[in-house]
Amino acid sequence: MKLLLLEDDHILSETLQLFLLKEGYAVDLALSIEEAETLTFQNVYDLYLFDINLPEGNGLDLLKSLRYADDATPTIFITALTDMNSMAEGFKLGAIDYIKKPFDPQELLIRIAAKFVTGTLFYKHLEYDPQSKIIRLNGEIVDLGNVQFKIAEKLLCQCGLVISKEELYECLDHISDTALRVAITKLKQKLDIDIKNIRGKGYILEKL
Repeated sequence: MKLLLLEDDHILSETLQLFLLKEGYAVDLALSIEEAETLTFQNVYDLYLFDINLPEGNGLDLLKSLRYADDATPTIFITALTDMNSMAEGFKLGAIDYIKKPFDPQELLIRIAAKFVTGTLFYKHLEYDPQSKIIRLNGEIVDLGNVQFKIAEKLLCQCGLVISKEELYECLDHISDTALRVAITKLKQKLDIDIKNIRGKGYILEKL
């Protein structure tokens, strides 16, 4: 996979670039929006990793301009922001995930891999096929509503990671803590799995 990393922090950007290169990814590095724009015109990427807060603008505006140019490259945002408006705007623009600073580079690696899962995932008595979007419980297809399916997909694909409430809110038709708790409770019952609430952080499906 070929990645474009936009991050103005020199130390962080070089650290992430080296880490991803060691994991087998091809990584181009941009330290500014202008540099990132030039690279997107010159190359085709499988994934963008964009910081949101930048001295001359933000990654959200950059992605918006790329979308206007019919560039549909999957994007993960790297951000210190926690407000829902910024996150909602990012997802509306087609972002597939975001990761909050500070973070362990290994978490970024897991998130990237989770977004490009191609084979069937297995968890206890569950099977999830990313291609057909089918979840099976003990071999039988489970009928989940749209909201519950989106949450289950995030938990299964990012098993072992704490998924923030803000990210899970994107799965809901109507955003509220109550709606999220109800959806999680129903999902635990239907799939017979233990989804843990990490107070103040989010939810996790722990690795076996």
